[in-house]
Amino acid sequence: MKSLINIPLVSWENGIWMIGVFALVVVVLVIAVFALMNSDKNKPS
Repeated sequence: MKSLINIPLVSWENGIWMIGVFALVVVVLVIAVFALMNSDKNKPS
């Protein structure tokens, strides 16, 4: 039973990597949206 209890149900290293990649993607998308908004505002139409 102790061997079963010692097995981690969640791989924290993998979880941290997934959270880091997800956060990075979100930041890149937000920067891209703001860049597109600013470029659209600055264009003389």
